[in-house]
Amino acid sequence: MARARSSASRLRYCNPSYYLKRPKRLALLFIAFVCISFLVWDRQTLVREQEVEIAKLNAELEHLKVLLDELKSDGGNAGGLSGKNSKSSMKNTVLEDPIDIQRREKVKDAMLHAWSSYEKYAWGQDELQPQSKNGVNSFGGLGATLIDSLDTLYIMGLDEQFQRARDWVADSLDFNKNYEASVFETTIRVVGGLLSAYDLSGDKVFLEKARDIADRLLPAWNTPSGIPYNIINLAHGNPHNPGWTGGESILADSGTEQLEFIALSQRTGDPKYQKKVENVITVLNKTFPADGLLPIYINPHRGTSSYSPITFGAMGDSFYEYLLKVWIQGNKTAAVKHYREMWETSMKGLLSLVRRTKPSSFTYLCEKNGESLNDKMDELACFAPGMIALGSLGYGPGESQNFLSLAEEVLAWTCYNFYQSTPTKLAGENYFFHSGRDMSVGTSWNILRPETVESLFYLWRLTGNKTYQEWGWNIFQAFEKNSRVESGYVGLKDVNTGVKDNMMQSFFLAETLKYLYLLFSPSSVISLDEWVFNTEAHPIRIVTRLDNGENYLGGSYGQQKQLNRLRGRKEGRQADN
Repeated sequence: MARARSSASRLRYCNPSYYLKRPKRLALLFIAFVCISFLVWDRQTLVREQEVEIAKLNAELEHLKVLLDELKSDGGNAGGLSGKNSKSSMKNTVLEDPIDIQRREKVKDAMLHAWSSYEKYAWGQDELQPQSKNGVNSFGGLGATLIDSLDTLYIMGLDEQFQRARDWVADSLDFNKNYEASVFETTIRVVGGLLSAYDLSGDKVFLEKARDIADRLLPAWNTPSGIPYNIINLAHGNPHNPGWTGGESILADSGTEQLEFIALSQRTGDPKYQKKVENVITVLNKTFPADGLLPIYINPHRGTSSYSPITFGAMGDSFYEYLLKVWIQGNKTAAVKHYREMWETSMKGLLSLVRRTKPSSFTYLCEKNGESLNDKMDELACFAPGMIALGSLGYGPGESQNFLSLAEEVLAWTCYNFYQSTPTKLAGENYFFHSGRDMSVGTSWNILRPETVESLFYLWRLTGNKTYQEWGWNIFQAFEKNSRVESGYVGLKDVNTGVKDNMMQSFFLAETLKYLYLLFSPSSVISLDEWVFNTEAHPIRIVTRLDNGENYLGGSYGQQKQLNRLRGRKEGRQADN
């Protein structure tokens, strides 16, 4: 009985009515509860703070390891970093946001997934079909995905994968193909990819292969006007234009080889490549319109434009991009001033194509056919915000801010909403705009295109506004959710239903994942003071062009070094800040 009473006495402390009759004890119990809760919460806060500090210390440690490796491999010249610039870059990395580090690693994991799937199922072929787990030769069997991925692998520090790809280029890449190749696609993917790999690594095998394929493309410029034909047989020559253009050359296809062929002449010392592509600009400049807007078809015999649409989307886009970028590639000297002048003229014309929707006031670039405007915008045209932001730096303060605002506050927001407006959060191929109901998707497929992410990268680099990183992260997550499959990444047949296709485009590895990776990397990684990206996102080193024809290596803040200088293995990863 005594034990039973003792047990009952202890249990009464668990009964709420016991404390209701004794308010002092209730108050003590409440105070004890608050104190314990505070201690637990404070400990959790300290743990979170510790985790952040540990992430920062790990980032600093990783950076110090990279610097040590570079010092060992480059004999004290840490990939172009020295003295003040080394300290500045180190400081940037130490202050790097742990979230950026985590997101960058996620993008790197996506690249590894895409690349390992390509290695396993489509090695040496142009593109992977992930659903059926086989390769296809969309570009004549030139290893398009492999070459397109070289610089992405290098920049991400995937050395083993880069070396295997390099060995395939050296041992197996053969351009002697009886294949009708697109001069444009082969230039931006293959010539551009090989030149970028050479600029980053200094390995001459890439330069030799770039010269081989360029020599096979060169007869395309042998026309009465110098405007190139857009198709050529890689084994036999015989250039011509596709039948569906009515024999005309395409503006973007004819005006988007300048970066690559100028770079090739600079690196080989042979001026023939540069002369061919710069003659195209000379011809077009003779009849360049007052608004700087050219129709998408050009007659290769007369060298003049044919009646056809004007657009910053498909078949027009990269012509305008290269007017700006050749100026940057030449380090903005008097020798390339005419490129900048033509580009500024085209930007005046671009302003005439700007329209806004109702009720949400989305700003878009319409297309023009004669005097009629078409309220349609391709996702391809979403490169324009990045181009405009990059070019805004060459204007005076007032105009510079106006163009940056157009890119930053307006066009980029519209392009981001191309993604946000669909159930999958992935953009369709083009959009139509309607009074009173904003926009609707037209062609509804998504093939893993990079243009919006490209613009977000430039806007983040130039403004430091982390909003663009958040938008890019949302787009990356949509790709992960809808496009990632067991054996790579696929596009969508319809962004409304999410039905998948069976193709991993080579530009997904060359552009989309590279720009996403750089979006979460320090600005010193592939510095815009040292590099210019071709339209396939292949970084090419800036070379100062002088009026006397001499070329020097180095950007605005780099020492002027002659072009034939040997480059360190890791030079592309941490350029001068």
